[in-house]
Amino acid sequence: MNRPQLCLTLTGTSIQENYELVEKYKSEIDMVELRVDLLSSISPEDIGDFPAKIDFPCILTIRRTVDGGKYSDSEENRKLLFCKIFSECGIKTFSYVDFEDNFYDENLTAHVSALNIKVIRSMHDFKNPVLNIVEKVNELSKNNEIPKIAFMPSSLSDVTNLFIEAKKINKEHILLAMGPYGIPSRILAAKLGNLLTFSSPANPELQSLAHIDPVKMNAVYNFRNITAQTKVFGITGFPLAATSSPELHNAGYKKNNIDAVYIPVKAENIEEALAFNEVTGITGMSVTIPHKQKVIPFLKEITDEAKNIEACNTIVKKSDGWYGYNTDAPGFSKSLLEFTGLKDLTGKKIAIIGAGGASCAVIYAVYKLGGKACIFNRTVSKAEVLAKKYGFEYAELSENSIQKLKEYSDIIIQTTSKGMKSDEPANPENDPIFFYDFNGSEMVFDIVYVPEVTPIMARAEKAGCKTINGFDMLRYQGYEQFNLFTGKDY
Repeated sequence: MNRPQLCLTLTGTSIQENYELVEKYKSEIDMVELRVDLLSSISPEDIGDFPAKIDFPCILTIRRTVDGGKYSDSEENRKLLFCKIFSECGIKTFSYVDFEDNFYDENLTAHVSALNIKVIRSMHDFKNPVLNIVEKVNELSKNNEIPKIAFMPSSLSDVTNLFIEAKKINKEHILLAMGPYGIPSRILAAKLGNLLTFSSPANPELQSLAHIDPVKMNAVYNFRNITAQTKVFGITGFPLAATSSPELHNAGYKKNNIDAVYIPVKAENIEEALAFNEVTGITGMSVTIPHKQKVIPFLKEITDEAKNIEACNTIVKKSDGWYGYNTDAPGFSKSLLEFTGLKDLTGKKIAIIGAGGASCAVIYAVYKLGGKACIFNRTVSKAEVLAKKYGFEYAELSENSIQKLKEYSDIIIQTTSKGMKSDEPANPENDPIFFYDFNGSEMVFDIVYVPEVTPIMARAEKAGCKTINGFDMLRYQGYEQFNLFTGKDY
């Protein structure tokens, strides 16, 4: 089978704007879809000339509002518009036209056939999953047309079913799950046996369907080199709204000439992620919030490090089951020691801010490096449990603990989500120790890495403190995962 084509959905409101989009992305794409319904002014002559003026196969689509498009006129007028466009086409015409599953017209079909234009017979469900994929594909392809099914999954299980059903189909097809759950279906088009996958420039409406920019499809996911034989790895979590891990891992595969791809797999529960892995052949997965603890009962064995931290952020499939690891602790340790210039933490008194899930690996790493620590948290009972486990002190995260914070201020490690994506000056909402005045001697490590300089870091730097964000921690833990997945150093 030929590799799936990367099709750019043209979102311009004018023909000229769409010419410019084709020119901008020409090195990234294989074909385009002209969405006539998105045009602010419709000229059949200009639309008919479009295929002859670009160097790519083109799909003609006039999507109705009921199918998620913008065309709101009558069906008769839409049929007439199709006919006018085709009558204006020159020698080079559209390669494909998209007709919905309930849109049939004998004269129009005959016109399309005479022009040797292939019909994509599509069905869309923006509210519900489509489960009987094989049955629907057979219905849509009755007239030797190319069946296209696009639906909104309600969970990852619906996407898993899509991959199961696709294995039963031996004819040309396009199968897509929309939205964040459906991202794997866009990237792994080759695993689905798809004719193509759709991409688009930044567009709020299409981005909500989880269209991925064509530059990202190639630069991050190396889409054009993905085949049915490509190894697949990924990251799972919920809601998994943003992650930098695909950039890191996929760059490593390119660097080491490994035929593999790393993808985001949104899953509300870990069982769904593991079932998806079995169907798609994923053998290594990063695990993030909220599944780091929940995955443990499903694992054959976990490392001593993971047992102590009580969390696995990495799982690897072996012949007898899944094995669990924690790379957060070694990733943090390496980053911390590079930052401080120390060989260990002997003699250092460290304040750990927060006692949530992200703090567990940090606390364990500080313990293993020989540091003395005090864990500060709003809910003191949570800090107490973690502190007693390692022989550390604990205190309330408030102004009442300023003296204790000063005592443990050689290194201050911020592990909460406060300050994440905040571009405002430090305040009580984005800086968990806003009540504390830095004296310039503290070293401050914020595990948050977006923004690059967090509010607490900016405030500390202004006082003369040395600071670092969590990007190197992310990078180093990712390198550890890369080695576990591939058996090679990054």
